[in-house]
Order: sequence, then structure tokens, then C-alpha cells
Amino acid sequence: MRLRKSASWLATILALGESIFSSSSWAIEVTLTPLQVEQALARGVRAAEQRLPPNRLYAWFGSEEELKPKGFLMTKMNGLTVMAAHFALRGKVPSLAETERILQEETMLVSVTLFGETPTFAKDSYMILKQGDRLIKPVKVRFDGVAHRTSIWPNSPRYQAKVIAAFRYEDFDPHAMTTLLVFPGQGGEQAFKLDFSQIP
Repeated sequence: MRLRKSASWLATILALGESIFSSSSWAIEVTLTPLQVEQALARGVRAAEQRLPPNRLYAWFGSEEELKPKGFLMTKMNGLTVMAAHFALRGKVPSLAETERILQEETMLVSVTLFGETPTFAKDSYMILKQGDRLIKPVKVRFDGVAHRTSIWPNSPRYQAKVIAAFRYEDFDPHAMTTLLVFPGQGGEQAFKLDFSQIP
């Protein structure tokens, strides 16, 4: 009840029932309507009421196995949902300024967790998007220069590391079939097939 009292304006949306969510189509949205903003925030509140960890609300892709490559996208709608969940778990709601900050984001964040055999396997890693014949480069890439030991170290895979990139929305088709390519610094390639039309 504390969540509903502190977020009464979102509770009204929740009271409309599941139809408000099932009627919306999935896709990476660059310019959100007021209704889409309300839906994204309401999903975050509902997740908090169900005590779902906010990190489960990311748009995940890749393997569900613990020691296999995986990652997530942080889109505008997804960012609003995760933010609303974090606030709701504390009995609060995000301010208009905090909501607007996400809506004004010019880039989509992509985070990938890779696995290797040396502590520096992910150093100088790179990431690109491929849509048809087009290759979309990120505006920023960062990586774990020193990887962390896995839960089964010293067995293989021994280390895990994150590679994070930011892509400008204006540079790619937000509704297209896309291949995400990650190139670890010490060689190799990891590919993920993503249907942007199915990602919130």
C-alpha cells in the first residue's frame, strides 16, 4: 500500500488492467508518447510491488546459462521502467526532471558480458551493429581492462568481463533485424541476433 500511496498517479494507470500493456506493440522507440511513458513507468511500479529485482527488467539477450555470453539493451522505455522500479522499491516516484533526462537521451546503451581465459582478454574490445549491409559504429566503448574471476575459477571459463557501448539512435534503424558483433581485444568474435521490433 505504501507504493500505491506514494505513486497514486501511477496507480490510476495500473487500475486500468492488463489491456493497457497487451495493446501496445514492442519496438525500440526513439520518441515516446505520453501513454508510452506512463506504461513504462507503470511496469516499473508493478515490478517493484512484485519484488522483482530491477536488473531483471533490462532487455536481456544471449544465453540464460550463467557462464555463457549474454547482455542487455538500455532503451528509453526500458530505462524508464528500471528507474521507476528503483524508486518504487524505496516508496518514491521519479521527478519530472529525472524522467525527462531519460527521454532526452541520444544514445542506446548496450552491455555485454563475455568470458575468457586471461585477466586481460577483454582489453581493447570493440562492438558494432550490423543492419543489412550497414555497419553502425558506437560513439563510445568501454571495457573491463582486468576481468573478474568466474564462480568456477580456475576451471574454464576462468574470467568474465563487460564490454559496454553507446549507439546514437539517429545512426540505426530502431525497428530492424540487427546483428550485434563484439570483438574481444585478444581476438575472436561474438555475435548476437536481435530483433529490434521486439525490444521495448
